[in-house]
Amino acid sequence: MKNLKIATAQFENKSGDKNYNLTVIEELTKKASGEGCDVIAFHECSITGYTFARHLSKEQLLEVAEVIPTGGSILKLIEIAKTYNIVILAGLFEKDENDALFKAYVCVDKNGLVAKYRKLHPFINPYLTPGNEYCIFEIKGWKCGILICYDNNIIENVRATTLLGAQIIFMPHVTMCTPSTRPGAGFVAPELWKNREADPTSLRIEFDGMKGRDWLMKWLPARAYDNAIYAVFSNPIGMDDDQLKNGCSMIIDPFGDIISECRSFEDSFATALITPEKCIQAGGNRYLKARRPDLYRDIIGQDHQSEQNVAWLTTENKKS
Repeated sequence: MKNLKIATAQFENKSGDKNYNLTVIEELTKKASGEGCDVIAFHECSITGYTFARHLSKEQLLEVAEVIPTGGSILKLIEIAKTYNIVILAGLFEKDENDALFKAYVCVDKNGLVAKYRKLHPFINPYLTPGNEYCIFEIKGWKCGILICYDNNIIENVRATTLLGAQIIFMPHVTMCTPSTRPGAGFVAPELWKNREADPTSLRIEFDGMKGRDWLMKWLPARAYDNAIYAVFSNPIGMDDDQLKNGCSMIIDPFGDIISECRSFEDSFATALITPEKCIQAGGNRYLKARRPDLYRDIIGQDHQSEQNVAWLTTENKKS
């Protein structure tokens, strides 16, 4: 394995406007390629938009969704990857030949589709079908995995992806700045975004506080540290439907240290050079070797009925 230069991006997507979103993806990809990046990763549903889908009927969501890999957006991504000789990861709603719907994230390069992953724990729309498998693939000799947003909050998913060989886990999100039972959580007022040039300080305080980045720091670095993996976190900035999102796209190394992060309110990306040595040097690598599955195999694997409750996704918010 050689060193790999990765970019993680953030931008303000437009709901349902795939042409616009792909234009931004191409602009940022061109810039990342010009800076020598091998890979650029975008957020969950970066092609289609995300939060607006909570309002959609099945028929409306089918109109937005695409077949993978023959859909127009995937073909455009491949074209962009070929033009700029870079690997691209981006998300969209997927439909299959039977009109089943999924939340998907793809990796493409100049030769075509490299990998497709379906979110294991979707919730934004009741017509979405959960994925049923993990995804391991290679980028220039590096073993990679994908887990979308809520998937990363179930720690078994991260450990399982690591045990399947992942050294890099791409973690596309649309998250933060929503209410929950957690103290300090809540929406951030869209008015602050509209006034960001005149008053950036008030917006940054909200974005970096317990509604946003402070919450992320409670758990995201631990996923990288515990598993000795690179975590590539991508998240939108600005309005996603009626919700304001705070970006913070970042790359975390196997020591749990943030080695690069977007701190702009603009469409942007952050880059980091990742090196294979850290995956071996980090403490998590030793902890993985010290595991005692004989102690907890039957505990972790016992029958369990999955229940998924999203605090902010109330009936009122679905209709708003």
